[in-house]
Amino acid sequence: MGDVSRLQAALNGLCPRCRKGKIFKRPFYTPKGFDEMYEHCPHCGLRYEVEPGYFIGAMYVSYAISGGVALVVGFLLFYWAGDPEGWVYAAVVAPLMILIAPVNFRISRVIWLHYVAGIKYVKGL
Repeated sequence: MGDVSRLQAALNGLCPRCRKGKIFKRPFYTPKGFDEMYEHCPHCGLRYEVEPGYFIGAMYVSYAISGGVALVVGFLLFYWAGDPEGWVYAAVVAPLMILIAPVNFRISRVIWLHYVAGIKYVKGL
């Protein structure tokens, strides 16, 4: 089996160093515990949260994702629904943000680990 690319590892929620161990303990659709992460990679032992507050930066990634989704939905409402009243935008975007919160939480942390944190891939781990 060939090496897993960085994008494949990120999409599957795998460790950025070995690209084999899982980052999260449960699937994102689990109502309780979708946010539970392993403290260390089950395969290579990499500590995911290297210092207290390490994932605060992931909040900025999450904010960017939420803003992008809200912007796209706003444009779609504007063009497809003929620029409805303001309450319609709020009634559509606010529940959507709540629905995507578990996915957004996980995606932002995975992006932070893989693309921002500077953790290098070690082949053969």
